[in-house]
Amino acid sequence: MSLAHVLTVAEGAADDRAARDVARALAAAGTLVVSRQVVDESLAALEPALRGALDAGGLTVVLCQPGGSAGELVPRVVARLAGRRLVLNERRLALLEASFARRGQAMPRRLDRLGLLPKGAELLPSAPDGWDGWSLPRKSGVVVVLPLGSSHVGSMVGDFLKTSHGLPAAEPAVQRVLLTTGLSAADAEGRVGPWLGKEGDVSVSCVPVEGDVHVRLLGRGATRALAEAALAPVEALVRAALGADCYGQDDDLLEAVVGRLLLARGWTVSVAESCTGGLLGHRLTNIAGSSRYVERGVIVYSNRAKEELLGVPEPLLRAHGAVSAPVALAMAAGICRVSGSPCGLAVTGIAGPDGGSAEKPVGTVYIAAATPAGVEARRCRFAGDRVAVKWQSSQTALDMLRRRLQP
Repeated sequence: MSLAHVLTVAEGAADDRAARDVARALAAAGTLVVSRQVVDESLAALEPALRGALDAGGLTVVLCQPGGSAGELVPRVVARLAGRRLVLNERRLALLEASFARRGQAMPRRLDRLGLLPKGAELLPSAPDGWDGWSLPRKSGVVVVLPLGSSHVGSMVGDFLKTSHGLPAAEPAVQRVLLTTGLSAADAEGRVGPWLGKEGDVSVSCVPVEGDVHVRLLGRGATRALAEAALAPVEALVRAALGADCYGQDDDLLEAVVGRLLLARGWTVSVAESCTGGLLGHRLTNIAGSSRYVERGVIVYSNRAKEELLGVPEPLLRAHGAVSAPVALAMAAGICRVSGSPCGLAVTGIAGPDGGSAEKPVGTVYIAAATPAGVEARRCRFAGDRVAVKWQSSQTALDMLRRRLQP
């Protein structure tokens, strides 16, 4: 089996989604990712990390912004460690100039240096969004540099592996990623424990991702057909063990799953958001065709907004506080009433970093979901910073509605 190292050149708090997409594509091609790192955009950080990956051999995938300082730093460091000179790649320079021309601009001459690549580097075919990358074959492996910012990095590395002759042939593999929400890592591992760490044609692992858990199954065989045959029965058993906590697979989005369920019933949903500040509405409407099932949304940050826009009674707010189950229930009922939607979601909580108390610490969020069958509220306590709390709140709200919509 081929081995791979993945390096993301960015600030330490960078989103790891691109590296995750690359790792999935590599695994699906039978290439084992033995390390994933995020390294700062500096020579002092990049050089030792890249040297270690290159010394190990195999495939090294570097994710970085193609422009700016990273666009100059990465080719320079790769060239130095590979013992190559930097040379002007005329085709890459032409592509850069063409991208400026499409915007009606002339490329500044100072950006010519972005056309410098290590001698022997080969450009990869451009992705559908116009981004491109490059590769450099070496005696002990291959370096592939992909554009951090493209949504097609997974398919780009997958296409490269199909045509590359600089790596040992990988054993045919089929990957399935089962997506769960509402389970802790320990709970998920407990469910799939009989298959974790087992030797054989199918490997199973659990990966915590943004408060959720992804369960990865990788089937191998002498041919792809045999790999699929090995995977199928194990996948069926693992799905059964995960039950309703599994909402989809591979690239499924929870908001898209909810949208399909709403369409199947012919219902619409409206949302009332406090601490999520519009994130829930954004996720729902970020799906093409969502106008068929999303009616409206309101951001009701203040108590006054909750009273005026949703009809939440002032005595209720005074008695229980804005962050409470009764208020979440009133918000969900209110958005259904004013919008006419059969379904409603409401979120109210304390995203932090301050504003908490002993009774309601930071991360306390109340979420309510309403359908024609009734309305329910849940108290949640989420960990992490403000962004993490908001994301987990929106994920839980969508999942509550998903479970209520399922047949």
